[in-house]
Amino acid sequence: MSKIVLASPIEEIVAFFAGGPSRDAIASFRLSKDAQEYISTLLDKSRSGTLTSDEDRELDRVMALNEVISLIQARARAANAHPLTPSTPANLPGA
Repeated sequence: MSKIVLASPIEEIVAFFAGGPSRDAIASFRLSKDAQEYISTLLDKSRSGTLTSDEDRELDRVMALNEVISLIQARARAANAHPLTPSTPANLPGA
């Protein structure tokens, strides 16, 4: 019997970012175990050719969001590793 996911992975992502997370939270963001299992199920169905058209669209959206989130996380990690300081030109008036 398959598990029921209360929120779709996309809804989970939206809820996370809507909460105004810190850079640290963004850098360490992971979908819930249930959402990860659901995506694994979609990937398995994709490999076996048994995805419905709705599932195929959802998987495409989730994979695209995954790429965007990975880029956002990389920037958050970089910003945490090299935070701007008051002497950084980008923080100076007129910069």
